[in-house]
Amino acid sequence: MRRLARCLLLAAPLLAVGASAQERPPAPHEWLFGSWTGGIFPPADTEGARCLGQPTVIFTRDVVMRTALLDPSYRQRLIETVATREDTASFRFTPAAPGGMSSRLPADFGFGCPGGLDELIVQRVGPDEITFPGCREMPSPLRRCGTPNR
Repeated sequence: MRRLARCLLLAAPLLAVGASAQERPPAPHEWLFGSWTGGIFPPADTEGARCLGQPTVIFTRDVVMRTALLDPSYRQRLIETVATREDTASFRFTPAAPGGMSSRLPADFGFGCPGGLDELIVQRVGPDEITFPGCREMPSPLRRCGTPNR
């Protein structure tokens, strides 16, 4: 009985955190959540396991992850702020190189966008298609994984 009481006591904060996470307001960029393919090359198969197994970009509430052309491991960028207007989302990431560490970052740590390593603008082209305007490392559109090909 004491063991059960201790487990419940330890689990109570976790349950409270879960409840507060469910009560959070929707994120302004919620329309981007999920896995996207394309960007580097024109998008191919968006329905199969191949797309879901290795998407190019993944958007979550707090993180944007992307693969690079020659390195399939994901570069993770923590979202500092995001602002949305109609069909556009503007991301500001936590600084990539505090203390002058930029020389140690991989060349593809950002998206090759005009705003630098710590900014990304996403433009919605259709219900399941986006672009990264002006980003040299993602010149092609991206399509959401799990949607029928056009």
